[in-house]
Amino acid sequence: MKEYRIWFLILLSSLIVNCVLAQQESELPASQEAREGFIAVDGGRVWYQIIGSGNAVPLLVLHGGPGVPHDYLEPLAGLADERPVVFYDQLGCGKSDRTQDSTLWTVERFVTEVAKVRAALELDRVHILGHSWGGTLAVDYLLTEPEGVESVILAGPYLSNRRWTEDQTRLLAAFPDSLRQVVARNEEAGTTDSEEYQAAVMAFWNRHICRLDPWPEYGLRALAGSGDDVYAFMWGASEFCCTGTLRSYERTDRLGEIAVPTLLTCGRYDETPPETVKWYQSLLPGSEMVVFEQSSHTPHMEEPDAYLKTVRDFINRVESR
Repeated sequence: MKEYRIWFLILLSSLIVNCVLAQQESELPASQEAREGFIAVDGGRVWYQIIGSGNAVPLLVLHGGPGVPHDYLEPLAGLADERPVVFYDQLGCGKSDRTQDSTLWTVERFVTEVAKVRAALELDRVHILGHSWGGTLAVDYLLTEPEGVESVILAGPYLSNRRWTEDQTRLLAAFPDSLRQVVARNEEAGTTDSEEYQAAVMAFWNRHICRLDPWPEYGLRALAGSGDDVYAFMWGASEFCCTGTLRSYERTDRLGEIAVPTLLTCGRYDETPPETVKWYQSLLPGSEMVVFEQSSHTPHMEEPDAYLKTVRDFINRVESR
């Protein structure tokens, strides 16, 4: 069993007593038109789904991870009553093709993938929402100066590894000594696949990723469809152990180049803390920021009504200018 699948199994086993999860249906609005298919990109095909229809400017959603598919973002389909909402699974996870070719797992290739999805779906004008790693992807895509991007929402974005490392160190310091000793011991020994390390990971997740108990079915479905190899190669063993290729990622020096209207969001208990998001906002002239007081890294799951209203109001203000 791959070590990056263990944390999912621990979470799932802790929730299995609540059998209603197995009965829950997708969060997609039943009244909205949906269509799906595949798009050819470098290295294979990516799966997409469009919820809703009409002539309003679509919202393109970029999921996090890397390698955690779109499912956990399904509450955003609630915006499809006003505009098409476009989801897709990045190469290597979810319903998209899997590959063992790690040369494809680069920021640059994933940026090119965004462009190919837009072109294939004829998204000439578009709003973009990027969550976590999806915010990384949104920023690097915008730095290529694409035409037709009306606005961007950066949700709990990862934009500086230096700042991220400082934040995770501080967040871990608030946990009991016993948990921190487990983390340090296993990372030093290279045994991050151990049961005790994965239990520590889940304690972190339950405080700083999603504070719901139990997790919604669509969140568990995203974990089940994750691309473990992509995550391991680009990121590492856990959210607080970045050893992959993204460990050198820094974009704060270029945020001032982004000219489109920008909204930054995070939760009060987010692994991308409000203080960090406030710093990002200071580097984005004219940008807005909203903190969700009852949420961690997934306010679209934890406070969905408030989150949808915030995104809806922002996009509508942009379009009314």
